[in-house]
Amino acid sequence: MKNRKSWTVAAQLGMAFGVLLALMLMASLVAGWALKSTSASLRTVYEDRTVPLEQLGEIVTFAQRDRVLLMDMLLRPDPANIESRSKEIAKNRERADKRWREYIATFLTEEEKKLIARAEPAMKTYVEAGLKPMLAAIQAGKLDEARQLYVSRISPLSKPMMASTDDLVMLQVDVAKSEFEAATRLDNKMQASLVALTTASMLLGAVLAWQITRRLVRQLGAEPAELAVVAQRIASGDLSNHAQRREMPGSVMEDMSKMRAALVTVVSTVRTGVDSVATASAQIAQGNLDLSSRTEEQASSLQQTAASMEQLTGTVKNSADTARQASTLAEGAASVATRGGQTVHEVVTTMTEIQDSSRRIADIIGVIDGIAFQTNILALNAAVEAARAGEQGRGFAVVAGEVRALAQRSAQAAREIKSLIDDSVTRIDTGSQRVTQAGATMNAIVEEIRRVNTLVGDITSASREQSEGIGQVNVAIAQLDQATQQNAALVEESAAAAASLRAQAERLSGVVAMFTLPATQAA
Repeated sequence: MKNRKSWTVAAQLGMAFGVLLALMLMASLVAGWALKSTSASLRTVYEDRTVPLEQLGEIVTFAQRDRVLLMDMLLRPDPANIESRSKEIAKNRERADKRWREYIATFLTEEEKKLIARAEPAMKTYVEAGLKPMLAAIQAGKLDEARQLYVSRISPLSKPMMASTDDLVMLQVDVAKSEFEAATRLDNKMQASLVALTTASMLLGAVLAWQITRRLVRQLGAEPAELAVVAQRIASGDLSNHAQRREMPGSVMEDMSKMRAALVTVVSTVRTGVDSVATASAQIAQGNLDLSSRTEEQASSLQQTAASMEQLTGTVKNSADTARQASTLAEGAASVATRGGQTVHEVVTTMTEIQDSSRRIADIIGVIDGIAFQTNILALNAAVEAARAGEQGRGFAVVAGEVRALAQRSAQAAREIKSLIDDSVTRIDTGSQRVTQAGATMNAIVEEIRRVNTLVGDITSASREQSEGIGQVNVAIAQLDQATQQNAALVEESAAAAASLRAQAERLSGVVAMFTLPATQAA
């Protein structure tokens, strides 16, 4: 086994708590086993003793109830009462038999089995030789015989039955008492065991705590509070000698004293070098700051000039872009206007063709109107001739009348169509004139847009030339600004490096200054 002196604190604490937990687990197991045993005893008392007591009590109650019912039938021997009480006795017998079967199905001791062997015949004899014959006599109306049976059989036979039942009841009580006493003895033993385990756990815990504490104090070399004070003083920079008692060899206190001595040497050396570095870096930083200031002024002037040129370049570029966009829009507008003029011309041509067609339709309608007029004249003449012909020309006159009516309707329709055609021709003429005017206007718009397009093209060309010239100037200024910025950046880097060196020296000096050295080292 590993040497106990080389065990870590965690291992020792783990071992101590492990032992204590094992003892506690053992105590818990013992208590659990005791509770389980007690629970089993209580369940046995209830299931095998308390329940049978209830069952036996009900059996006795049913038997006593049967005797009361028999006496009631003797006192009131009317048929209705006899029938009602007979049914109640039969029901009591069924309940008593059921309770008896339930009882003998429970756990039975050997003595209990012997008592049951005596009780069952007594119960059977009581029912078969006493209860049933007396009930039959009452039902047959033989009341004197029934009274004699009650005296000669019911009373004598009920005594051994009740005695055996009482013996079973007392047996349940005795067994329950013995089981209770056994459970009490077991509980006392378990309590004693738990007390012993608890006492052993407390004693063992005290011994382990004393040993672990003693070993920790030896390893630390002082109390944890004293070590904390020393560590806090070193952390706050106090490196003066603050040992208050003899240090144990190999302890943490001794190691902290060695660490303090090493820190004193390091801090003294660093302080000496920091002062020299701080002085040199301060001089370098001052020179770099002057040079950086002058370079920044020159770079600022160039940046302002470059910014102005960039703004001018942007303005010219925006103007050129706007001019190009205007030229593009003007070209698109000219193209659209040209297409609109062509469309208007096509509309004028179509309107002219529609006008010619309308005139031809009007001429045709005139011809139809003339034909209708002539047909009307001919129908009128035919009617006159039919009238002259008398009876023979009557049918011809009817036909002539129909032809005349048809000619009149045709003439009326022709006149309406002509009126519509004339109206359409008038509107077409008006539309043709307006379309012609629109065509002339579109041609004028196209011409104006072409002129605007020419002017915008000239502006775009001039803006492009200005932009190219400004771009060349801007490139030259940007190159000069870039060179100046590079110089400024180099100067700033140098100044920053010097400032950083100075700041680091100051921080290092501040860090070292927080340490309080012994009087000999501080001097």
